[in-house]
Amino acid sequence: MLRMNRILSLRAARVQRCALPGATSLSSRSSPGQSPGATSRIYCACLLLLLVTPRVESSWWYIGALGARVICDNIPGLVNKQRQLCQRHPDIMQAIGEGTKEWIRECQHQFRHHRWNCSTLDRDHTVFGRVLLRSSREAAFVYAISSAGVVYALTRACSQGELKTCNCDPDKRGRFSDERGEFDWGGCSDNISYGIKFAKAFIDAKEKTAWDARALMNLHNNRCGRTAVKRFMKLECKCHGVSGSCTLRTCWMAMSDFRKTGDYLRRKYNGAIEVTMNQDGTGFAVANKAFRKATKNDLVYFENSPDYCLQDKAAGSLGTAGRVCNKTSRGTDGCEVMCCGRGYDTMRVKQITKCECKFKWCCAVECKDCEEAVDIHTCKAPKRAEWLDQT
Repeated sequence: MLRMNRILSLRAARVQRCALPGATSLSSRSSPGQSPGATSRIYCACLLLLLVTPRVESSWWYIGALGARVICDNIPGLVNKQRQLCQRHPDIMQAIGEGTKEWIRECQHQFRHHRWNCSTLDRDHTVFGRVLLRSSREAAFVYAISSAGVVYALTRACSQGELKTCNCDPDKRGRFSDERGEFDWGGCSDNISYGIKFAKAFIDAKEKTAWDARALMNLHNNRCGRTAVKRFMKLECKCHGVSGSCTLRTCWMAMSDFRKTGDYLRRKYNGAIEVTMNQDGTGFAVANKAFRKATKNDLVYFENSPDYCLQDKAAGSLGTAGRVCNKTSRGTDGCEVMCCGRGYDTMRVKQITKCECKFKWCCAVECKDCEEAVDIHTCKAPKRAEWLDQT
């Protein structure tokens, strides 16, 4: 009960009073004639409101749309700590902006064959619109991949000497050994620790001002994203010796391609675990007791996703009308699944491809441009009555 009081007091700016019969405040004291059981029910009801109350807010993600025009006071949605970090580190904000474009591209690659394809909205400070108001798998993935993208971008910028406050990993010095024997640390090891530290301070700052159920979900998924980048750090070495005998090695730690992180988080999305808040409001309990508990490496979510079949402004769904589908596939990119059973239109178009390629000495490949006719299949729009039901 004390923990509930703390959560409710921290959220008092958003929830001033519970509009419930007989409830006049969020105080832990019972009003005259009110039983302790009724008080507990009121607390549970208020916690439920905190869980499902949507937050239509701008996001630091919008930094990616500003490019080189990052002006901290003009970025909507930043909390005080984020704005302070932005003002102190303009070079880091530039790196975050470039990283934002990269993780959004990766998100769209991972979901290119799905009904929800990580679409962004132009000139929208929330970047993704209302679709992430729901505490769904998709929201879990976006928070994780965005956090990972910041870690990746900052770590790369450190190694490339683009930031004033960091450079190569200072801990990778002297001699070390692995299963192949001893080697010397050299080159420039990626400073992943700095990337994780700054990403945590900047991204998590907003969630720590809320401390409701959705904030805890976001914090958990942010952490999953940060650690995913570190998971794919690899040792790279250069051999020294007669004829490349590798009697001496110089090695450094380097990040893998961001695609590996994207693939990993996509697998975590597929296996994401539906959770509820535990009784004291400090963590999660699995929603279905038949499933295993969530670990720190699992993505978690509270609400089931919409089917994304139809345009639904309230849910932020753009629908699948006009989306390209694969007629022969039985997967998520297949016309039957992508079009939600509405059928598809076929259009024959001319396509230019490279053909009859020949190797030309030295060091060139020459190809001809060949024209071929291909069929493009796109999902039919819903019938008007069906569409009106969702708007």
